[in-house]
Amino acid sequence: MGRNIGDLLRDSTQTLADAGISTARLDVLILLEDLTGKDRSLLLAHPEMELPARIIARLNKYITRRTDHIPLAYIRGKASFYGRDFAVNNKVLVPRPETETIITFFKELGLSGYIKVADVGTGSGCIGITAALEIPDVEAYLYDISQDALKVAAVNAAAHHVSVHIKQQDLLEGCSESFDVILANLPYVPTIQRINKAAGHEPKLALFSGEDGLDHYRTFFEQLATLPALPSIIIIESEPEQHGYLMQLAASKGYTLKKGEGFIQLFALSVGGDKKSIPILPVRRLA
Repeated sequence: MGRNIGDLLRDSTQTLADAGISTARLDVLILLEDLTGKDRSLLLAHPEMELPARIIARLNKYITRRTDHIPLAYIRGKASFYGRDFAVNNKVLVPRPETETIITFFKELGLSGYIKVADVGTGSGCIGITAALEIPDVEAYLYDISQDALKVAAVNAAAHHVSVHIKQQDLLEGCSESFDVILANLPYVPTIQRINKAAGHEPKLALFSGEDGLDHYRTFFEQLATLPALPSIIIIESEPEQHGYLMQLAASKGYTLKKGEGFIQLFALSVGGDKKSIPILPVRRLA
């Protein structure tokens, strides 16, 4: 026997709230939208509508998984990024809203004609694929050390009907290409930092990067010198408190900060640059 939407929404919301899910009601509504194919405004307008047992069973399964703080995107198998849906699973990070600023900065460059772009540490491919979709004549290269992640990126490239180059690679190691722009959302969480329960389900390889969280970026900036030519623009993501250090690191390789907002920094290639080594950031001690 079916149950109505109002009862399901109330009971499932309470179950998630009891498990400490702060977005409990919204999560249930999103899942109900997925399962019924109906907009939430219609669902809310008809709380008396009964749902078949098969949908209720699936909803209960999803709610049980969510009580374990499994990210909603993993349960749904997709996440939104820059207005498009991208397939995700536990082999890739869930795209964050703050990362969308990378695309905004890229578009604001006003580049035209053929543009060669690398998405380093691509994960689901959402950054590189979106760059190729948003700007005409972008040739995008998607790099990641994880073959599992690249499989997800390939699924997303096919779903969005975009042609990209996908290659397993450790950052820029052994890269023989040169690029106009490099986009990178590399791991930047210090290994000593506690993360929330949802993030605990995401791949550690994509999250953590040494004691100060910047081992990957140090390697990345060192590897730039091995490219056939330096990119004119680099746009990266990190914690705002790491930005001062990254400005120094970028300057030592010939780059100047041109724009910063939230988690995102845009660097442009400048003349010269201090080549001295940059020390490790002080380790953050958590209470």
